Amino acid sequence: MAESGRIFHLCCLRCRSSELTHGLIMPSCLFLVLLLCSPTVLAQAAPPPNAERQKQLVHLVRQDCGSCHGMTLQGGLGPSLKPQSLQNKPVDSLVATIYNGRPGTPMPPWQRFLSEAEARWIVEQLLAGFPE
Repeated sequence: MAESGRIFHLCCLRCRSSELTHGLIMPSCLFLVLLLCSPTVLAQAAPPPNAERQKQLVHLVRQDCGSCHGMTLQGGLGPSLKPQSLQNKPVDSLVATIYNGRPGTPMPPWQRFLSEAEARWIVEQLLAGFPE
């Protein structure tokens, strides 16, 4: 610990900056780095799936999700996935449900088959009225 303090002190003497400056700048820089690397920021920065993958995802939702949520997504074993049923649910929660599943329920995790960005795309499509 004493060695790191000595190095910090030498650095401050060398660049003529004060410990106060380091005390303000370093935490601010660390905060920005952590913010930019957060899953939410990274997920929002991901591009949407290409057209071919979008077709695959639509098929997956219609067939695989439809087997529990109804072929028209109006509900069955699982709840309705229509926009009016999802409108008050947080997007991140819906993404997490698709990606991680719901332990203790029949809802399985889809992370082996989808990226988190693809799960987000599916949620956005469900909220907009899922394509045929």
